[in-house]
Amino acid sequence: MESVLVVDEDQQRSECLKAILNFIDYDNILLVKPSNWKESGFSVGTLGAAVVVADSADEQWVDTVTNLHEWDAGLPVVLVGNGARKKLPQEIQPLLIGQLKYPPKYKELTGILQQASVYRASQREGQGGDHSPELFRSLVGNSRPIRMVRTLIEQVADSDATVLILGESGTGKEVVARNIHYHSVRRNKPFVPINCGAIPAELLESELFGHEKGAFTGAISARQGRFEMAEGGTLFLDEIGDMSMHMQVKLLRVLQERTFERVGSNKTITSDVRIIAATHRNLEKAIAEGKFREDLYYRLNVFPIEMPPLRERSEDIPLLVKELITRMEHEKRGSVRLTQSAIMALSQYHWPGNVRELANVIERLVIMHPYGVVDMHDLSEKYQPESGELKDTVVAEEKLIIVGSLDVPRLPRDGIDLKQHLTNLECNLIKQALDDADGIVAHAANRLGLRRTTLVEKLRKYGLQRTDEVT
Repeated sequence: MESVLVVDEDQQRSECLKAILNFIDYDNILLVKPSNWKESGFSVGTLGAAVVVADSADEQWVDTVTNLHEWDAGLPVVLVGNGARKKLPQEIQPLLIGQLKYPPKYKELTGILQQASVYRASQREGQGGDHSPELFRSLVGNSRPIRMVRTLIEQVADSDATVLILGESGTGKEVVARNIHYHSVRRNKPFVPINCGAIPAELLESELFGHEKGAFTGAISARQGRFEMAEGGTLFLDEIGDMSMHMQVKLLRVLQERTFERVGSNKTITSDVRIIAATHRNLEKAIAEGKFREDLYYRLNVFPIEMPPLRERSEDIPLLVKELITRMEHEKRGSVRLTQSAIMALSQYHWPGNVRELANVIERLVIMHPYGVVDMHDLSEKYQPESGELKDTVVAEEKLIIVGSLDVPRLPRDGIDLKQHLTNLECNLIKQALDDADGIVAHAANRLGLRRTTLVEKLRKYGLQRTDEVT
């Protein structure tokens, strides 16, 4: 469950806030005083939901909020006090996502924490450093299809046009949606995704539009829907092709009128949300079969973008592999290097799972060969050419950087057995040299810059020798 940081000088009030948060299933509550929140062990990584700052008569909370913002501008900060302030200091207003009266009401508290969670998620996506959203893994590459996708994103981002993203599972449709949001004027507002195929039809209406208390069995309190959470931002409707006909009618009405009602309410809510939809299904075929409304299709299909499957842009695989490895290194999850033959073998695979499958392969290689060098024969059998031989594939110079970036190794967070690591590295390089030299030790020694007798000793030491290699 997401964590909440409570900053309050009043110990009794902070304990009470913790009890309230525990009651609504927030288990990880950090209680700190305004004077020592930095020394509490709190870090960006530990925060999941919000920072709750308690109001105080001496205005110390103003400094606390300012310091929190300077430390991390993406923190969702909520002000809690004995009475909602009618007028906040002008410089503080943009730093808060809301304020609550103490003790907070259930409906107001849950609503603002949901808002904080969405805000925090959108801020994380917007933070990239060297890995901005322009470098999201599925959009890496120089192939013609992916260049076309990037061009379409640039063309549609600044408008409010509804976008329909088509493509097979795993091609990166949500990545395209997030890039459109990031480059739009709505980038500072929430990006809220929802998988229409993963939520039961009877619950989807409540998820999208929210509900009032008592609207149905189990509705113990009012709740915002995704449309309200995404107000001013972007709502991403993933797998729209799996939505029931009943919900298609309701969604069409919202798209046409820009208004909706919560379940169990007759109060009309105006919506300012950009819609981006995605599906792996053939919607035109679904229309012919009576499974998708034609009028909704044309309402969604204002600006279509089709994500190409990975097999149609295999020349991007070396750059994708490099990006995936770079991200794992950046996240301190390990590293690995691939030889040219391994890259060529991956480039000839048909990738039914697309970029998602490639990411899984790289993660598995990092686990199996930590900080090592992976050759074609180290890959799982299904990723190796059926004939055992590589086709005559041209590998551009830019792709060779996959193998060549061993000069800046990264130390794992938990440390490393340096002796074993160097042994593994030496063994891998010796194996590569022998493979390249067709098992001829003298030629392999030349490739490694060693005397033949030295290489023979190393082969014996590591148990790598074969009779024809050392005679």
